[in-house]
Amino acid sequence: MKNVTLSLGSKFPEFKKKAVVSIEKGKEFYDLTYEEIRNAGKWMVMFWWPKDFTFVCPTEIAEFNKAYQEFADRDAVLVGASTDSEFVHAAWRRDHEDLRNLQFPMLADTSKSLAEELGILEAEEKIAYRATFVVDPQGIVRWVSLYDLSVGRNVKEVLRVLDALQTDELCPCNWQKGEATLTA
Repeated sequence: MKNVTLSLGSKFPEFKKKAVVSIEKGKEFYDLTYEEIRNAGKWMVMFWWPKDFTFVCPTEIAEFNKAYQEFADRDAVLVGASTDSEFVHAAWRRDHEDLRNLQFPMLADTSKSLAEELGILEAEEKIAYRATFVVDPQGIVRWVSLYDLSVGRNVKEVLRVLDALQTDELCPCNWQKGEATLTA
């Protein structure tokens, strides 16, 4: 596999992938496209986890779900993703109390093509690193964070960065929404 790390200022790649959107029988799966998200004119926050049925991953997914309305209030579409199949995602959602009522899709990149294009595949197992991408309404990657497989991310930091990016101004270190920005 090629290693193409997508970076700041890059166009986010097009995709069409199966996603789990419900645990209701017959309504579990949906074909999600990036075109659909882009056409909505919203920001996108896509976060990746390594494997379903693991230990750190559900803590992050549940925390993103708790903050779902905060992302929606910022005009951001939240998408979770891993290289597991939609069937594994659905089983995990049914099995794990904290994942049953997710408000965002769980994208299944079984071909690993999107993770590969994003440059976030771990070398040995070919699973996704804990990666987060913030993409603006024009489809430009504005923020990327990558974490080691064993370390969970901070959802409040993702929201803080989204707030800062949406000001379109200079934001100093540790800036929080509502604080003054800098003038050049």
